[in-house]
Amino acid sequence: MSFIIRPVQYDDLGQLVDLAKQFNLLNLPGDKKVIGEKIERSQESFAGKLPKNKAEYLFVVEDVEEKLVVGSSLVIAKHGSEEVPHSFFKILKRDHFSQDLGIGFIHQVLRFQLDFDGPTEIGGLLVDKTYRRRPEKLGKQISLSRFLYMGLHRDRFEDRVLCELTPPLTDEGRSEFWEALGRRFTGLPYQEADLLSQSHKEFIESLFPQDDIYLALLDAKARLVLGRVGEATKPAQHLLESIGFNYLDEVDPFDGGPHYGASTEEILPIKYGRRLKVTEFKDASYKEQNLVATTSDDFKACLASVDIRGDEIAIAPISRQLLGVDIGEEVYAAPFNYNRGK
Repeated sequence: MSFIIRPVQYDDLGQLVDLAKQFNLLNLPGDKKVIGEKIERSQESFAGKLPKNKAEYLFVVEDVEEKLVVGSSLVIAKHGSEEVPHSFFKILKRDHFSQDLGIGFIHQVLRFQLDFDGPTEIGGLLVDKTYRRRPEKLGKQISLSRFLYMGLHRDRFEDRVLCELTPPLTDEGRSEFWEALGRRFTGLPYQEADLLSQSHKEFIESLFPQDDIYLALLDAKARLVLGRVGEATKPAQHLLESIGFNYLDEVDPFDGGPHYGASTEEILPIKYGRRLKVTEFKDASYKEQNLVATTSDDFKACLASVDIRGDEIAIAPISRQLLGVDIGEEVYAAPFNYNRGK
């Protein structure tokens, strides 16, 4: 089978809605109107028509033979502005010591923060359930390909990249952390508050406590999930860690999910991404696997078997055909597999 990663098109609407309905992502809900608006915003973003704080780039992976959209990933160019700040809890430590008793405690506290000059955020990662665990590793392909686009268009993105990971939730989709904290200050159920926060942030700033919150005072169930990653999200966590992301000691104010981040230049597909000239070698071995992307306005990427020598790259014919690139043209390539210590 052949797979290509490309910007979403309006013709993808029906298939993308069906795909989103398999999951329950807040930044990519299975709602035709919402996804239609996201497709429109994405097309304007790729065309360079939106300012950074409005731009969202939605990528899809297509099964070319079946003409099926089987995965997606999203990049929000800037998450947090004067208009709509990015909110989170910073986890800090505070020491308390009693001279009389001769004992001390190190307490963890949550401090509510707002970022008015926020980072780029990644999210919206979906792979059709029938295409999971395939040898092509489609989740990894669609996740990493967006960094190739960012590497090609650095000016469109911030110098920091954030990913908010989903924590463990109850079987009913409830957040123990929200029940112990957020609900007490807003009176709203978790799903309603999280949905509202996608478009309205004022209530968070107005109703959340501004003083430090001692974790010792929270319910044990809430403390247990704070900063933890849900089972279904662990593969995404491990992938991010392998390419340079680290836990920021920050959590989502709604569900306590951990925030991971990295300096954009240090994300390995960007750090090791290179512009190379397409060529043919008579003795090409194609032993290496790279993600390869076009450098034209018509962005496409795929996982390809390649032979790289200096500034030249030979691409296996089937992949070169998928990308639609000719000998002598330029592509952008980055390794597919990483050891963190590389």
